[in-house]
Amino acid sequence: MKEKLSYLNVRWYLKYPLSYRNLEEMMAERGIQVDHTTIMRWVHQYSPEIETRIRRHLKPTNDSWRVDKTYINVKGEWKYLYRAVDSDGDTIDFMLSTKRDRKAAKRFFKKALGSNHNQMPRIITVDKNASDPIAIDELKNEKKLSKNIEIRQVKYLNNIVEQDPRSIKRIIVSMLGFQFFHSASKTLKGIEAMNMVKNGQINNLNYSGLDEVKYINQLFEIVL
Repeated sequence: MKEKLSYLNVRWYLKYPLSYRNLEEMMAERGIQVDHTTIMRWVHQYSPEIETRIRRHLKPTNDSWRVDKTYINVKGEWKYLYRAVDSDGDTIDFMLSTKRDRKAAKRFFKKALGSNHNQMPRIITVDKNASDPIAIDELKNEKKLSKNIEIRQVKYLNNIVEQDPRSIKRIIVSMLGFQFFHSASKTLKGIEAMNMVKNGQINNLNYSGLDEVKYINQLFEIVL
């Protein structure tokens, strides 16, 4: 019972704009007493595991990458959420970083290249930040990226990835900010993972709310 309850609360928190106290009240209305701090611990524990497990089932993305960054508030300071989607809007990868520089960009591209559902990009569209092309050139020289990859810095072509974080931000607003970088990183992994499920990126899953519930339960071998 406890296991089912924990995954239910985690899934709701990562998918809907709810606070920990919202979930505590929702459980209380069902006659279940769960402290909001317990729900927080569940989220921090299971969010990275959800992301790890769904990666095994992701559909392949295409070879046109769109890369952007969005701001995330962590204890009153702005951090950077690197994100990449393909030309169909499917998530390629994401990474929370304390900085927005060459090293961070290079680390993000290497992370995306290491994900099994991605292929070597043919084109990478980036924003006007100068660090991205430098990082890409370094990866070309290290033979981690093909020399033939085209780099584009055309703002309107990045509309897909610039608008995509809205669904992520909608969830984050209810959280009233993060207190620690590591907990922000863990929680964002779960939010991004649930967003990929919602966007239909899972193999052999015809998306509906019920199918999603069954899929998450199957990931963790929960028997209903």
